[in-house]
Amino acid sequence: MTARLAHIFRHPIKSVGYEEIRSAPLTKGRVLPFDRVWAIAHEGAKFDAPLSEWASKTNFVRGVAAPGLMAVQAKTQDDGTIELTHPDLWHLRIAPDRAEDQVKLIEWLRPLWPENRPAPRSVESVAGAALSDMPDPYVSILSLGSLAALSQRAGSPMSPHRFRGNLWVDGWNAGAERDLIGRRLRIGATELEIAMPITRCRATCANPETGSADIDTLALLDAQWGDHEFGLYATVLTGGEIARGDSVEVL
Repeated sequence: MTARLAHIFRHPIKSVGYEEIRSAPLTKGRVLPFDRVWAIAHEGAKFDAPLSEWASKTNFVRGVAAPGLMAVQAKTQDDGTIELTHPDLWHLRIAPDRAEDQVKLIEWLRPLWPENRPAPRSVESVAGAALSDMPDPYVSILSLGSLAALSQRAGSPMSPHRFRGNLWVDGWNAGAERDLIGRRLRIGATELEIAMPITRCRATCANPETGSADIDTLALLDAQWGDHEFGLYATVLTGGEIARGDSVEVL
């Protein structure tokens, strides 16, 4: 079976919403466009606002601390605003760069954030950088074959949104991507180099439809492969347009 690019997902606001897109331009040495452009710092953040450079994920609100965040969905509108939805909250449409909308966003997610954690304080962004978990400008690549194997072990289908990945490949055998560290991939006209595996946290235990923890994903990963790794970080070497259905070739 020829491997194909099945899904392209981006997350405009770190840990607050996911959306699927049909295509995207990749640029050498850059992340997927509009992925983790904004992040919400909490009162325990170890920097003064406004943020001027990449900062560790521990400074921001995340699904590992608030599983309810995992059920937020995002949709970027033609005018650049973002509509956020959650099964337990009203719809919110904001322009994340506007100060008044940043206040609305923080208030909107307060019901999802634990009272015993440092409260959300500010919406942050850094020009030309993504507020991803890693300081390097990676694109994440994951396998639907591995997700199917993990779902079988769980006894029920698992949503890819648990893993907050960018590019999902269909056609690889379960676990085959684990042998690709240091290899290159061609997706459509682009070329990427696999840098390292992604180590997972307990945010993946939350169901993206309900926002409630329902599966011990880390225990499943340990039972399946003996570690907590799922997915790959890759660097874009040759830019170009990618689209769902593009072939994925290991070079």
